[in-house]
Amino acid sequence: MELKRIQLFEFEDFNWFPDWLRTCMTNLIVLLQRMLGTSEVLAKLIANVLKNQGISQITDLGSGSGGVMPDVLQILKEDSELNEVRLVMTDLYPNASILKKFNENKDDSISYDPSSVDATNFSSAPEGLKTMVNSFHHMPPDKARKILASAQEHKQPLLIYELGDNKLPVLLWWFLLPVSLIILMIMVLFMTPFVKPLTWQQLVFTYLIPIIPVCYAWDGQASLPRIYSLKDMEILLSELNPQNYVWTKGYAKKNSKKQGIYVMGLPK
Repeated sequence: MELKRIQLFEFEDFNWFPDWLRTCMTNLIVLLQRMLGTSEVLAKLIANVLKNQGISQITDLGSGSGGVMPDVLQILKEDSELNEVRLVMTDLYPNASILKKFNENKDDSISYDPSSVDATNFSSAPEGLKTMVNSFHHMPPDKARKILASAQEHKQPLLIYELGDNKLPVLLWWFLLPVSLIILMIMVLFMTPFVKPLTWQQLVFTYLIPIIPVCYAWDGQASLPRIYSLKDMEILLSELNPQNYVWTKGYAKKNSKKQGIYVMGLPK
């Protein structure tokens, strides 16, 4: 069967894309997810796994500049049963300034692994519940299959979460793209004052030289048709032969309303 997902580019995927610009865009994404309450949705999904599986560490794959996982950790630690949980963030290409930010903080429950961690090979990842938050769609189908297969082969728990859902027909997405890009660029202008920390780069390259709004708008729209829909995930998972391993998938919810999709893999 053919996947609905299509392979477009995002600026953040390119190695030449400046780290400071990537961080500025991540700041906007984190702000949006805080506004939507994504951290609470993720914390609920993760808490159930940690308790049922007796896991005390979360290993986030493809963490980039950090994302919302630090916020998720703080929510989890409010639960008396989970106040000892640790978060280890990882990336294939860890950024030196981000490593310094998280590894020199006073909170010893959160750290950033300085080594290169390949999400397609779970043998190289630290122990714990593996999470991929809004990053799985960056993986082309061959890598996506390897990630799922590696989790199952090494009997490692995995939670994949995507805030969006690839339900819009591709032709309609192309038709609406010009308007969607304009809306997102305008949104950036209103969101930027609420970004923390608010740096001079965030201000200058939003209002004086509007590189951030353009890149953010494109990446935000390009990510939608790149998301593996639940049907796509069903196709990918059908290629596996799970033994002593269980896959589940569905819609994540907040107050009974759908907010993103998830795929969960757990060893029996």
